Amino acid sequence: MALSYLDQSPAIKGMAHEEVIRDAVSFAQTCEALGFKRYWLAEHHNGAANIGTAPEILAAAIAAMTRRIRVGTAGVLLSHYAPLKVAEQFRVLEALAPGRIDLGLGRSPGGSDAAAVALGRQGQATFDADVETLLDFLRDDGQGERDIRAYPIVSRAPEPWILSSSPRGAALAGRLGLPYCFNASHDLNHGLLDEAVARYFSDFRAGPFGDRPHLSLNVFALAADNADEARFLYGPRGHWRLQLDRKARGGMVSPDVAAAQDYSAAERERIERTLDYSFVGEAGDVARRLTALARRYDAAELVLTTWTYDLADRQRSCALIAAAMGIAA
Repeated sequence: MALSYLDQSPAIKGMAHEEVIRDAVSFAQTCEALGFKRYWLAEHHNGAANIGTAPEILAAAIAAMTRRIRVGTAGVLLSHYAPLKVAEQFRVLEALAPGRIDLGLGRSPGGSDAAAVALGRQGQATFDADVETLLDFLRDDGQGERDIRAYPIVSRAPEPWILSSSPRGAALAGRLGLPYCFNASHDLNHGLLDEAVARYFSDFRAGPFGDRPHLSLNVFALAADNADEARFLYGPRGHWRLQLDRKARGGMVSPDVAAAQDYSAAERERIERTLDYSFVGEAGDVARRLTALARRYDAAELVLTTWTYDLADRQRSCALIAAAMGIAA
């Protein structure tokens, strides 16, 4: 089983957005050194809590600063873009980092309705057809007659993925013979996950991008030397969840600020519920729970997401999990 990482670019209170974006490059280098297989970047719009708006650009910077780890998006929100343009962008990335580029695709608008309108294209209703059009551009080897072609012609296609948190996306990935990642980082609903995984495996049809199913699961994971420390470091994430419920905007507070909050009983219960679908604790315990999850669903990869106030704590968490799971660089 492989470990990968999905960077959701959470804003941090008191830190310039430029620093958050630059930290992604440093952290990708850490993940490469730890033996992670992929480093993916999320796309969000008009959200003060998640500031990664252009994952394809950040992916180019990370690919240039790493040597082995696969780099990509999780995902490009195709409803906002023309399939031809996305194919062109990712063929350029593939030319720069051959054999290392992943093109994860998502149906979500990744922000408010107003942001979707401002982005100019609202193609959620045509998502399935747009994915097929995009795949057709990616498969083009430069031979034959075509009225429209995605350039540059490259020796291999970027690896396309479907990402979703619903059986609908899983069924699409299966029908098109693509790798599939289920996003459980915000809510590990086993009933929904059971249905999505079953649909993916049952609907899978071998094709140009794969002859067998390839499942990964995206989960929130935070490990430390002991459970109390991990819970302390998780405080900002729990506080962020409450802020999201209140529709408040802003970055993560520090663990000390989160720990000093005078939460109501209902708020404390809400934070506890978020821990039900998060993997937070001592590294060995986190590794055992992650391994059990992967085995339950026959997942080939786990894609971790970790929010911490300090980069060093995020690096330490991934290092502990990788060591506990026997991942070698």
